[in-house]
Amino acid sequence: MHPFIIPISSIRHFSPMRPLLAGFLLAACAAIAAPVPPAALDPVKPLIAVLQSGASSEKEKADACRELARIGTKEAVAPLAALLPDYALSDMSRYGLETIPEPSVDKALRDAGRKLHGRLLVGVIGSIGVRRDPKAVRLLAQQLRSLNPDVAQAAARALGKIGNKDAARALEAALPDAEEADEAAFCEGLICCAETLAAKGDLKQAIAIYDLVLDLDVPPQVRTAALRGAILARQKDGLPLLLESMREGDYTIFAACARISQEMSGAQVTLALVGELSTPYTNRQVLLIETLGYRRDPAALPALLALAKDGQTPARLAAIRAVPEIGDASALPVLLELVCAADKDISAAAQESLAALQGKQVDDAIMAMLSDTNAAPRRMAMDLIVRRRMTSAIPALLAAAESPDEKTRTTAVKKIGELGGPTELPALLDLLAKAKGAEDLEAIEQAVSALCLKSAEPAACVATLDSRMATAQPPQKCSLVRVLAAVDGTNALNAIRAAVKDPNADVHAAAIRALGGWTTADAGPDLLEQAKAAANPIEKMICLRGYLRLAGQADLPVDKRLDMCRQAAVLAQKDDEKKLLLAALGNIPSLEALDLVTPYLDEDGTKEEAATAAVDVSEKLVKGKDSAKLAPRVAEVLDKAVNATASADLSKRAKDLRDQAKSKAPAK
Repeated sequence: MHPFIIPISSIRHFSPMRPLLAGFLLAACAAIAAPVPPAALDPVKPLIAVLQSGASSEKEKADACRELARIGTKEAVAPLAALLPDYALSDMSRYGLETIPEPSVDKALRDAGRKLHGRLLVGVIGSIGVRRDPKAVRLLAQQLRSLNPDVAQAAARALGKIGNKDAARALEAALPDAEEADEAAFCEGLICCAETLAAKGDLKQAIAIYDLVLDLDVPPQVRTAALRGAILARQKDGLPLLLESMREGDYTIFAACARISQEMSGAQVTLALVGELSTPYTNRQVLLIETLGYRRDPAALPALLALAKDGQTPARLAAIRAVPEIGDASALPVLLELVCAADKDISAAAQESLAALQGKQVDDAIMAMLSDTNAAPRRMAMDLIVRRRMTSAIPALLAAAESPDEKTRTTAVKKIGELGGPTELPALLDLLAKAKGAEDLEAIEQAVSALCLKSAEPAACVATLDSRMATAQPPQKCSLVRVLAAVDGTNALNAIRAAVKDPNADVHAAAIRALGGWTTADAGPDLLEQAKAAANPIEKMICLRGYLRLAGQADLPVDKRLDMCRQAAVLAQKDDEKKLLLAALGNIPSLEALDLVTPYLDEDGTKEEAATAAVDVSEKLVKGKDSAKLAPRVAEVLDKAVNATASADLSKRAKDLRDQAKSKAPAK
């Protein structure tokens, strides 16, 4: 029994409310039992109705065709086919037909192919090719002899997509009489047939077709496609044809053969390509080397290494770069020799190959370089260690960082910064404490910054840095201050605040510069305090600039930014200081900001900057929601700005804004 069906006999037992419930249940049962409209069950029928209606627009019919391509059934075939002769809708009707899995579609397209002409026929032939209808071969064979080249070429390509023996025979039969303009399309069709036949195992027939095309005078792209097929279809017996073709004078064919060889397997092919390296043409030699690298066959390695040592420079470079593609550690002796070559390009290429070559033997060889008595190989080894991400070499790098040779020390420190992590921070700070020269200090500082900036826990790094401040010498303290500034954060700011009070002038100055570059508003009070207290005009300017830069940050509330500018205005005595203030005020969309700008329009040293700030603020106010209310004051200030500026462009902006403000001002 259906879950909604209730025995009628039970209704008499319902309470006074039960008749209402019974009525609802009966209505529900009736709704379930009601027949569903056919259109709701079959979404195809409304689309067919659109196609057949004279009231439907061209767009509506095109949209219906598009939807029928997705859900069309046998019933949609005839209505879609009826639109094939329609120049406006033929393409869309074919789009709808092509995806419907019904034999009647193929028949409809064949029928249309016998009746239509010109562009419409070309389209139908294209759809026949898309559906690969073997029953259409005879029709397409007839169209190969069409006087319309578009039709003939479309038929050739459609036969190529069908790709069976009948299609191939039709194309072969028509080829001798083909117009010159059609020959390439006929050959393309034949090549497609050959590919299909080869895929099905009929290699003999495929080879015959490829060879037929190769005997013709066809465009290069057709010839190379036929050559590829002829070589690959012959399988292991295709190698002689490959080599014969490579030895022709045409570089295009040579390059095509190089690409084809990449699809051929076996050491025999590799050795045959190696035999062709004796070509006197450098461009061909380089292409062969790249091809051998792509093949990754160790059989090519002896020849590549020989070229890497003694070939012409382009071939040497190509051979060196191909070696890691093969990935055999037996190349190590040659690469290690070349890495120290006088030719910088050769040396750089050998370094790249060593960096890419896989295996523990390579790592061991690089570690041996790090122990070399000469500085140049040691520094080269450090570079390779980083490129190969050899983290196990960090202890050796730390040892090298204490070398007597300054260049070795600074290079080792730099590489630790690139390769290491927070674990290496204490060791680098130990090095910093012992550093004497400016070069060492700078290198260690940069490495420490690099480690801290890539740490997942910057607060821990700050704590480690801060713990070293108390015992550090002034030069080291200055470095630590700069690193703390780079790391940023509340804890780092607290450490900088402490450094500002350091009795050493250099440490104090470094802390002031760090404070001046701070990016978060929590440094604002410190900057204001230092600007007020500064006896040194340079320090005052650093702090005031940093303070006003923070005041210009758009993410701060307007009231906060205005308050900061008011406090800075008291300190801004020189023209350069006033200009910093005006730049900050120009970014604040507030009438109060405009009022703060206005006095500076009367000062010779600041009136140009004040006019710019006034125009910038006014532009925001004129576009704001209170523009009518603020308009009289804005227009008044802009009048002054017009007279203050010597810039024609700025004066025009001010006048235009003034006119806009006046137009918005309430009538008196």
